[in-house]
Amino acid sequence: MARRIMKKPSEKLDQLVDSVLGPHAPPIASVAPGEVVEVETWSALERVTNPVTGPIEVEGAEAGDTLVVEILDIEMPDEGTTAIFPSFGALEGWLNLMEPRRKMCEIREGRVLYVTDRGETVELEADPFIGTIGVSPEFESITTLSPGRHGGNMDCPDVRPGNTLMLPVFRPGALLGLGDVHAVQGDGEICGVAVEIPAVVTLRLDLQKGRRIGWPRVVSPDEFMTVGSARPLEDAARQAFREMVDWMVADFGWVRDDAYMFLSLAAKSRIAQIVDPLYTAVVKLSRSYLER
Repeated sequence: MARRIMKKPSEKLDQLVDSVLGPHAPPIASVAPGEVVEVETWSALERVTNPVTGPIEVEGAEAGDTLVVEILDIEMPDEGTTAIFPSFGALEGWLNLMEPRRKMCEIREGRVLYVTDRGETVELEADPFIGTIGVSPEFESITTLSPGRHGGNMDCPDVRPGNTLMLPVFRPGALLGLGDVHAVQGDGEICGVAVEIPAVVTLRLDLQKGRRIGWPRVVSPDEFMTVGSARPLEDAARQAFREMVDWMVADFGWVRDDAYMFLSLAAKSRIAQIVDPLYTAVVKLSRSYLER
């Protein structure tokens, strides 16, 4: 049976400790490579902003390694919350000034039930994923609201059960933190909030020793994906495309310029989010093109 890593009690959450990813807080647990753990997480709308459970030390992890996070399962509650916060969201200033509001969504039998202001219930297929997951940056602590090379608040729906996330390691032990699980989210997370839930996430953590990557990567049964975060949005896409070129060259023997041309023919991309301090774009390429 997998070991469970408990979340802090709500009253003990500290904005300066639990809403950052960094090297300064002591690990709350130590995990051996290959070990499966269950991690309890808080909703991003808990009383401190976007708290994560961690840091979780991965034994033997060193700078220059790659942390491999296999996402096995996400256990959801029976309801989640979506909301509007004034001065937050991609269309703030483009629409009328937003008023603060929250709406509860029932989660039943794998479906999210959204009740419109007209009283109509719209059912969405639940597609839970980890919105914030990352390792410690090399030097400073970074707010869990922001994504980057270390992962963080990518809000990428592909970080879901059945897929594997790879993160560059910058500090001994990697110092993983995760939270901000969403029951479902549209591309862009346009109002800044998805269906936010507390959850229990089952992970297998492993290491690729001596393998250095530049940005987060995701492997699904059908696709290889790279994740870039920056502002403006086109720079996030450029980071993700460049990381895919590097991956094709390093692991699959492509010539750099050949990979560049091929991506112009075969790649797909998505906007993960355009609401966080840095925006996040994802580039996807069918595994069938590379595993030949």
